[in-house]
Amino acid sequence: VQLVESGGGLVQAGGSLRLSCAASGSISSIYVMGWYREFPGKPRELVAVTTSSGGSRYGDSAKGRFTIASMSAKNTITLQMNNLKPGDTAVYYCYIAWDTNIYWGQGTQVTVSS
Repeated sequence: VQLVESGGGLVQAGGSLRLSCAASGSISSIYVMGWYREFPGKPRELVAVTTSSGGSRYGDSAKGRFTIASMSAKNTITLQMNNLKPGDTAVYYCYIAWDTNIYWGQGTQVTVSS
């Protein structure tokens, strides 16, 4: 299983970015797929996750500002991030999981300048 992320970059505070993640390989039809982010020296924290059945959940920092969506392309998700803050600066990792399997993308840097 491979995950390819795109869409990170540098943006000013108050701006927007859209991250995309496409998973390929032998993937279960029932899974969860989403985003975590990592700050230096801290464990990864949940940003948002969606399920193959259509549900979604957000971390507290993402509620009201970020939207996760599944695309028509199979096993592809996006994360629309609005009203970005300097505190959102982190490496964002896409993942997909089912049963005892979990796979991660390589991570994409998001930097928000003040």
